[in-house]
Amino acid sequence: MVNKNILVIRKKLDKLDDKFIDLIKKRTNLVEKVLANKKFKKDIVDKKRISVILRNIKKKSVKKKIDYRITKKIWKSMIKAYIEFEYRNFKKK
Repeated sequence: MVNKNILVIRKKLDKLDDKFIDLIKKRTNLVEKVLANKKFKKDIVDKKRISVILRNIKKKSVKKKIDYRITKKIWKSMIKAYIEFEYRNFKKK
């Protein structure tokens, strides 16, 4: 038998997942705009930008008392996924 409290919490998680999907769509649209402005495939990976993003995520995580190991893994995974997306969708001008 499943705990009713767990079911309630899972419903909340499902609603939160829906919001994440909306945010991912918005982020993807912005990444597409950035990609449209890149002239060369070699411009897709910007190591300095990635470092800045991860540093900012660490600061924000610490400030909000979120385990940085979680946010770091999420952002690294997301960055990797978007880099792959950019390579798949790059169109030479």
